[in-house]
Amino acid sequence: MRIPKIKRQERLRETIDETPFITDEELAKKFNVSIQTIRLDRMELSIPELRERIKTVAKHQWNETVKSLPLEDVIGEIIDLELDTRAISILDIGREHVFTRNNIARGHHLFAQANSLAVAVINDELALTTKSELHFMRQVHQGERVVAKALVKGPNEKGLTLVHVDSFVDSEKVFVGEFHMYRSTEKKGD
Repeated sequence: MRIPKIKRQERLRETIDETPFITDEELAKKFNVSIQTIRLDRMELSIPELRERIKTVAKHQWNETVKSLPLEDVIGEIIDLELDTRAISILDIGREHVFTRNNIARGHHLFAQANSLAVAVINDELALTTKSELHFMRQVHQGERVVAKALVKGPNEKGLTLVHVDSFVDSEKVFVGEFHMYRSTEKKGD
């Protein structure tokens, strides 16, 4: 059963306010309408597309909190960040990220996404990777979206901050990394 347009648009605005990173495809399924209808509704309501919503939230969070890395140095787009605790970024694998012969993502892009996230989550003016341990779980292909999740584990035996990063395509783990991070100041309470 279809919801009247005005009611649907009210619910659409509420849904996007609650979950700003929801895709047009997910919204279309939720409201049982076409993707084009969702796009038209968003335009009428002056709600930007997902990529612009992500950039707006990330830029605001970034400018307010991150010390260790300029926004333009991040690989992927940070969509959630709690300094010295956790962070999430997304990277859409495009033509520029893959080998031309087989459309498989080059590993250095997955590493760069995870490493820049590990640097960004550190609450310090200077954060550098001193060591990393990496495991590529499966190939990632052009057109897939990689979601990297960083979790700060605390200092290791050498006083370096350990950051664990898992990267997923949908719910499948495709990359795991442990990053040992140098920071210019000691973290209080460790």
